[in-house]
Amino acid sequence: MCSLETFKIDLKAMKTDEMHREYTLDDAFFKALNASEVKGGALHVSVSIRKATGFFELQFHTEGTVTVPCDLCLDDMSQPIVTDNMLIAKLGAETNTDDDEVVIVDENEGILDTSWLIYEFVALAIPIKHVHAPGKCNSAMTQKLAELSGAVRSGKEEAKEADPRWAALAKLKLEE
Repeated sequence: MCSLETFKIDLKAMKTDEMHREYTLDDAFFKALNASEVKGGALHVSVSIRKATGFFELQFHTEGTVTVPCDLCLDDMSQPIVTDNMLIAKLGAETNTDDDEVVIVDENEGILDTSWLIYEFVALAIPIKHVHAPGKCNSAMTQKLAELSGAVRSGKEEAKEADPRWAALAKLKLEE
């Protein structure tokens, strides 16, 4: 089981102006977060924290691979991830902000939990469409998809005639 306590950074206790943290994310990390988008992975995350007047600047560099389901065959696939993200953390009483790059940390606690932030950075780096390289998908699944999509097209679409309203619209388009 992965302990998410290591991802908590005590900003108030920073003794130096700069601090650096390294994390290795594995399947246990994603399981501990109940991550729905990512099934697992092997990632290296480096976080640089710079203390400035009134705020903290955090630079995240994440590199590795995650396991996600293929959109086509639904088998697990490895998706490479390389992302750099920047975040500003401020100590304050309010916890709500409209800026996506600014996080307000409760000034009484002063602890920033970066585990969910890192997960969001990883999830946002995953392409919207993730499919295996050509020829790598589950052949049984792709064959079944081809059979079902071909049967639907040939059986139903050929039997239906085109809606005459569409023909009238196409005619108007040609007149322009």
